[in-house]
Amino acid sequence: MKIQIKTIMFTMCLLVWTIGSLPTIAQTTDPSAKLIKVAIYDHSTKGASSGRKNLEAFLTPENGFITTHVTPESIRAGALDQQDVLIMPGGSGSKQALALGSDGKQMIKNFVAQGKGYVGICAGSYLATNHYSWSLGLINAKVVDTKHWARGTGQVTLDFTDNGKSILQYNQPTSKVYYGQGPLLAPGDSTDAPKFQTLATYATEIAKNGAPSGVMVGTTAIARTYYQQGRVMCFSPHPEKPGGVNDLISKAVYWAATSNGQ
Repeated sequence: MKIQIKTIMFTMCLLVWTIGSLPTIAQTTDPSAKLIKVAIYDHSTKGASSGRKNLEAFLTPENGFITTHVTPESIRAGALDQQDVLIMPGGSGSKQALALGSDGKQMIKNFVAQGKGYVGICAGSYLATNHYSWSLGLINAKVVDTKHWARGTGQVTLDFTDNGKSILQYNQPTSKVYYGQGPLLAPGDSTDAPKFQTLATYATEIAKNGAPSGVMVGTTAIARTYYQQGRVMCFSPHPEKPGGVNDLISKAVYWAATSNGQ
């Protein structure tokens, strides 16, 4: 009987030691694997652009994101392969397109088509449309009043649609946000690009530098669509500015990271 008890106790001790020696999930799992991987475009040669700095300030691991700086050269070399979402920030849409070249632009389109996300802010939204010969055509949108694209900058008010409040998890019907001459979006005429859903419109306007009044109000300020298996969201204004409604961008990136058109 004593021999049986000793045998049982030895077996239990061995089992406890074996279980204790196994690696835990925390030890074997890379914490960064749970973070949304966000590529932020910046072709500046004079240090990080303000747009990139602003985004990196809140798209942090503590908030659920890990960011990577990508350039036209790195995109063409396959830098997007391990990313979930690409953000094209402000600047100049045409200069972004020129720097990317046809190969870089096609790689971005392939990235989104295969189930990844794209978030455009101001210039990045100009680039996403199908309005210009250099545009990506990710969204069937035309730009209203291109003659007065440099209509001025300043604070404007957005009106959110019910879908906008739901998708962006924003509980207020309106918000003030900085406008920096982003595109005034309207439905395009192409059959090759997907239609978009308006999430917010401009409730107030900026009409400087000869721009006519009454044009900006009611145009789309935030839009979303699906491009094949991927997701696209475009912001005409700049919620990413310091002191702005940064969470709109965070929620947009989170939404864009969930692919397959759901």
